[in-house]
Amino acid sequence: MISRGQIEEIRLQPQGRLDLQGGERLQQQLETIAPRRYKIWVIDLSEVEFIDSPGLSALISGLELARESNARLVLCSLRPSAQLIFEITQLDRAFDIFESYDVLLTALIIPESIIPALEVA
Repeated sequence: MISRGQIEEIRLQPQGRLDLQGGERLQQQLETIAPRRYKIWVIDLSEVEFIDSPGLSALISGLELARESNARLVLCSLRPSAQLIFEITQLDRAFDIFESYDVLLTALIIPESIIPALEVA
């Protein structure tokens, strides 16, 4: 966990395949962190080599869970193949995606008045 003033974030870094099994593991991790009141949930996909529909479903469920928890779920470090999947499915419009974890950290340092307010569905 990293804390920057009032911004607290937790970073999850799934590895290998984000398929049925990997998606279930990620979903369990997200359900575990939901009650902990982190403001930013970072899913670093730099080590994910493969994503299929159950993996995407886990990410979408995580996005909904984050919103219910008044948190913001963001993705970073997508490999080109994963980025293409997000573009084809138009999920790149639903998720905040950052080029790298370092770029994300830089964005978190920006004064709070510049960071857009979280929308709760």
